[in-house]
Amino acid sequence: MNLTFSPIGTIRSPYTDKFGIPRQPGLVTAAEARVELLPDYAREEAFKGLEGFSHVWILFVFHDDCLTAGWSPTVRPPRLGGRESVGVFASRAPYRPNPIGISAVEQLGLERNPNGLALRVRGIDLLDGTPVLDIKPYVPYADSLPDARSGFATAPAVDPADVTFSVDALEGTVAADPTGERRLRELIAQVLAQDPRPGYMDRYPERREFAVRLYDRNIRWRIEGKAMHVVAVEPLADAT
Repeated sequence: MNLTFSPIGTIRSPYTDKFGIPRQPGLVTAAEARVELLPDYAREEAFKGLEGFSHVWILFVFHDDCLTAGWSPTVRPPRLGGRESVGVFASRAPYRPNPIGISAVEQLGLERNPNGLALRVRGIDLLDGTPVLDIKPYVPYADSLPDARSGFATAPAVDPADVTFSVDALEGTVAADPTGERRLRELIAQVLAQDPRPGYMDRYPERREFAVRLYDRNIRWRIEGKAMHVVAVEPLADAT
């Protein structure tokens, strides 16, 4: 049996590169995004009653190279430092037989602008341009299972890293987000506080400088002790 589904919309998020995306939704609350509905689904009546729900499930497709890369029965999760294998069905790896994922995010209501109708969401963990298959309300009494076990995917035991900004980085942040609408400084701080580096980077302790893309900016930072120090916030066209 072959099944064919078509997207209902597209994610527009600050994550314009895979590196830096938080490993789970809700970890970076400053990450606000929109689900831009395709014309056939851009109808307010399709969302009637959603205002009573604080959160939604987004069902999406891992796109980019995930659509053509194939899959393996075992994967090496970043949570395990890329050193141990688990079954693909015991993971949330994007390279799956059917590259479909789910994220529970806060919903902030509908917004209609010249581009059409969009659902605003917060705490997103999805790459900009991600195709969306469906939106469903999050129902706490059924969806929240406080006694459930989480296997190897336990909550991080370490405190978030301290994040500091150089004067140049602060100026670059203001230039990129003069009104504060993007919450760019908060977004940078929350993304870096999660330490987006892959788990295997402990094999390369000599590497201290990194960069991550958010919106149309390249964020350069370096490791200083246990802190992440942002040294520059640059337009992508000017980044080196």
